[in-house]
Amino acid sequence: MSRTPTYKGGINALLAQYEGRRDSFSYAEGEGLPPLDVDLNTLANQVVPDPNHIDQETRPFRSSYHRKRFQLREELQGLSELSYLNGMLIAHLRKRDVPNHAPALFVRLWAEHGAQLVRELDQRWLVSAITTFGDHGANATQRATGLAMTALFGAMKLYESERLYSGLTPDQPFALTGKVRAKLPLDMDSYSISGGGLDVNLIARLWQEAQGDTTIAPLAHHLIELLIHDERTLFRRLQVMKTRRDRLKKVKAKSNIAPVPVDRLTIGPQDLRWGIVSTIKAPLGQIARFAAHHLELGADTLHIFLDDPKPETAAFLARHPKIHVTLCDDAYWQSTGKRRMEAHQLRQAYNATRTLRATEDDLHWLGHIDVDEFIMTDAPMIEKLASVGPAISMARIPPAEALAPDRGTPEYFKLTHKQAGVKKSDLQDIYPTFGLHLYGGFLSHSSGKVFARTGIPDTRLGIHTLKYNGEDASNREKPEGLYLAHFHAPSWEHFRGHLDFRQTKGSYRPRSERPELGQAELLKFLSDEEGDAGLRAFFDEVCADTPELRARLKARKMLLHHQFDFDASVMRVFGRMP
Repeated sequence: MSRTPTYKGGINALLAQYEGRRDSFSYAEGEGLPPLDVDLNTLANQVVPDPNHIDQETRPFRSSYHRKRFQLREELQGLSELSYLNGMLIAHLRKRDVPNHAPALFVRLWAEHGAQLVRELDQRWLVSAITTFGDHGANATQRATGLAMTALFGAMKLYESERLYSGLTPDQPFALTGKVRAKLPLDMDSYSISGGGLDVNLIARLWQEAQGDTTIAPLAHHLIELLIHDERTLFRRLQVMKTRRDRLKKVKAKSNIAPVPVDRLTIGPQDLRWGIVSTIKAPLGQIARFAAHHLELGADTLHIFLDDPKPETAAFLARHPKIHVTLCDDAYWQSTGKRRMEAHQLRQAYNATRTLRATEDDLHWLGHIDVDEFIMTDAPMIEKLASVGPAISMARIPPAEALAPDRGTPEYFKLTHKQAGVKKSDLQDIYPTFGLHLYGGFLSHSSGKVFARTGIPDTRLGIHTLKYNGEDASNREKPEGLYLAHFHAPSWEHFRGHLDFRQTKGSYRPRSERPELGQAELLKFLSDEEGDAGLRAFFDEVCADTPELRARLKARKMLLHHQFDFDASVMRVFGRMP
């Protein structure tokens, strides 16, 4: 990385240039700001006259204060004297040395007459005012809001000015074609046009921050409203590009049919064979329960890849003829010709795709699910898969997230609002404090998992989808009465114990594609601000199996009930508990 600074002399030169523009005003006799207790109500009713017609206002200028006074009064003539006072205070507060009462007078002006100033001043002056709060606000909220919006508007002015050299006006978005693949400065990942939420999170955070102070809130909220209604901003251009991309994706999805081989179109339940692939890092007992449950549902083969390659675990599982175990050790990855991927999600998808291709002569359907997920069905699994349309390449199984009881195995499971056909606004009634920060009220994925037909060329089996020629296959179906019980947080201890991993490598990582505040930001905030007490309050509202939550879910047909007896299944399948 180059160490040549963008600005000659580096940060010291920048600081010197910045300080050089902050020399204080000079004053002639009798000049200066009004006192802190100036009658603002009188100024509110006085109009700034044209200084060119007033002898004591015109040239020659007696001081730098006189020059600035003339410039401001010439610019603001016709507005109230409050607008002039605001401009003069801002000019002073940008200097190195200011009258002691100037910050307090500025805050008082906006506290008592902010509404009038918002009506009178143009957007440039409003931005200058919010910037001044960043340096001289009376409390932490005023300063934090002012500094954040200063950075936002300053960055906007810089990149919008440079963008003019592209030949496009500010209201013209870029074309979707021609994007180069390159890292952003500081090695940041690029924003996702299709599902990025960084813009929403940024604007919403600023709005919420300003709500903590009655003086700055009207000004900040007015500027944010102007921002999100202006057709010439990056935010509007990104939304236009997102809409165009969504349309293109829909068009592509409609035509991206993964062709089912002719010999698979007429397979009935009597001949159909199905299996499951899973890459697992879990204790043997948990793996045995997962395997036993799905073998009892009729799986013909389980392909289990042990991400934690323990030979004793493999030996126990391999005793069953329908379980194929692969130790994902160094020798395994060397045999594949690939280096072991750092992210476990990539390892899962790789193993699943290899299995999809390797089982096309043995299986008709292959499901890809995790060790904490268990299929729930109201009819034999073989009948469910046989009922899927003959030209369908992928069957999606929606998730049902477990509610955590005080003890024992969960037996109540919740659905998302979308699965139940419920309005999103109902989530606030179900989860009053935290529901709207989580998609569908779920803590984990809401996409579900898939069963893919084998034998289709050019397909890859991912975590939540089947891809054909690199894009999601469009010929998919969701069988009725089929759900995936997800034991994501079956107890407080489990939730708390897995939190750190999920925040760094798992499902609680910050994601720009999530438009909501999201569990990543929410859980980090609760952890930082309130510790385990805040996290427990969140868990009790969203995850805990309580009569009150069950009643709210049941009233909206968002509650499922299913009793699992995993230990009995293990005994029937393996003959003993591991």
